[in-house]
This record gives sequence, structure tokens and C-alpha cells, in this order.
Amino acid sequence: MTDEPLRIGVLGAARIAELSIVGPARVTGHRLVAVAARDRSRAETFAAEHDVERVLDSYADVIADPEVEVVYNPLANGLHGPWNLAALAADKHVLTEKPSASNTEEAIEVRDAVAKAGTAFMEGFHYLFHPVTRRLHELLDSGELGELRHVETKMLMPAPADTDVRWSHSLAGGALMDLGCYSLHAQRVLAPWAGGAPRLVAARGGERPGAPGVDEWLDAELEFPSGVTGTARCHMAHDEWQFSYRIVGSLGEATAVNFVQPHLDDRVLVRTATGERTEMLGRRSSYTYQLEAFAAHLRRGTPLRLDADDALATMRLIDDCYEGAGFSPRPRTVVPTSA
Repeated sequence: MTDEPLRIGVLGAARIAELSIVGPARVTGHRLVAVAARDRSRAETFAAEHDVERVLDSYADVIADPEVEVVYNPLANGLHGPWNLAALAADKHVLTEKPSASNTEEAIEVRDAVAKAGTAFMEGFHYLFHPVTRRLHELLDSGELGELRHVETKMLMPAPADTDVRWSHSLAGGALMDLGCYSLHAQRVLAPWAGGAPRLVAARGGERPGAPGVDEWLDAELEFPSGVTGTARCHMAHDEWQFSYRIVGSLGEATAVNFVQPHLDDRVLVRTATGERTEMLGRRSSYTYQLEAFAAHLRRGTPLRLDADDALATMRLIDDCYEGAGFSPRPRTVVPTSA
């Protein structure tokens, strides 16, 4: 066992990367050894701004680099599956943005590739590692809220530009893929307090004008084996930002005001018969906690809470929601992974 820094290769120069991997690596002392982008000049700018050790010509070159041990994949949704598979085929550890694939069929391939490679694979549901979400689970464990009865998750945001890849059907865009995956995952992880995993009861959604087959919003009603109910909402053209996580028990309730961005708002509001209180859980980035957890697994064998089976289960629920709301699951994106 060692605490040697991770050697990370970054695919692309995505906007999220500064928050999701650059900052956490700087804080925790891990190395960003390589980056590539479709436009080499973008990769060069990214490397210069964020102290990446070298720029390579292609994603395939990053994966093939013998010094890269962890591949971080923040590409467009439709490129998660193909490049995750390419990284796993090269026996690399993978930290991927969510969802891990475009649909269930591809997520099964990723799961099988992880088993074959024997390397670590984690889908980046960073919120799960932050004290804000851990506190919600502690409140259930402690019994202060009583038995879990209902959960509500909301992921609402103003619309990105019409040209944004998040509206691209061919690149697996849509509100459910980009936002709703959080809403669904946050409900799935409540299975220990609800008798098991949730199932879809009903879903409805609306199509983005000018983007055939792409969901602008989608609402899902869920039910757990114990009878606990759930409502998961996502909207990618809303008039406000709201990323909330509310759990209701027989004795009280608790709400994380912004569970996905606790570095902006770390409040957990608790209400029981004895009164109301606000807990502040700290604004250290959830992505930093996530990278620490991944490194602890790779360097010290600490168990991971997220793996390829978890990613597959979330993808199945996403596809169920699409079909329930009258949409088709996203098509897989075929790319030449030698590029």
C-alpha cells in the first residue's frame, strides 16, 4: 500500500473539468499527467492553465500512455461509453462522468469490460461523498426522522444554448441524462432504508423544441418495496436553479438545499416535532471528496460505494423513465476509438 499520487489522464478540455478534476487534484496532490482534445490548441491552453504535464494528440494517445493509470472521462454523454470501453481495454482505472453509457445495452458492455479488466471503475456521482448527503443518511440511521416515507429530488436549471451538446440526441443529450440521473441515483441509494431498490410507477416529459426526441424535462414517480414513494424531477429549461434532495420520515423531514453543489450551499434543513434547525456541513468541494475516495480505493483498498453494477442499475432506471414518458432510450454513439 502506498500514498503515491494518482497519475491521471484527462479526455478533452470540458468546462466541468476545472471543478471536477483540476481543483481536486491540486488540493489532494494528485498528478494530471496528460490531456488531449479534438482541437489541440484547446488542450494546450487547458494544460497551460491547469498545470497538466503534457499534451497528446488524441484521446487514444492518453489511454495508451504508459504513465497514465487513471483515465478521467468528462466528454459528451454519448462519448462516455466508447471511451470508457477503450480505457478498460487498455487496463486503465476509469473515473467517468455520468451516465457511464448511452443506454442499458452499452452499460452492460461497460460492466462486463470492468469485470474482464479487473481495474477500478467509478461513475462520478460526487454528491454521495459529501457530508451534506452523508448527513441525510445519518438522520435516517439515527431514527430522528422515523421510518422513511417519501423522497423528492429536483434538478432544475435554465436552458443552455440551443447549440449545446446537451441538446444533441446523437450524443445522448437530454434533461434526464444530464440532470435526472442525479435525481434517480439519489433515490436509488436510499434502498437500505426502503426495503430495496425503487421501481418506476409512471413518467411524463416534454420534448425540447427544435430537438426531436430530446427531453427538455421529465418527471418520474417511483415506489420502493417497503411502500416508500419517490418523485424525481428534472428540467433543463427552467426559470431557476434548484438542486434539492428532501427526505420525509414518519417523525420529521430533512432537505439538502443544494445536494449537487454543496460548495455553493451546504445547508441541511431539519424539521421534527421538537422544532426546526439548519445544519451547515461545509463547502469543501464534493469532487474533492470523490477523488479522495477513489484514491483511497486504489492506494489502500478502501471499498468503493460506486461501481459498474451501480452504474448499470442507474442506466436501467433511466431507460425505464424514457420509455415510460414516451421517449426512446438514447442511441449509442459509434466513434473510432483509435482516433
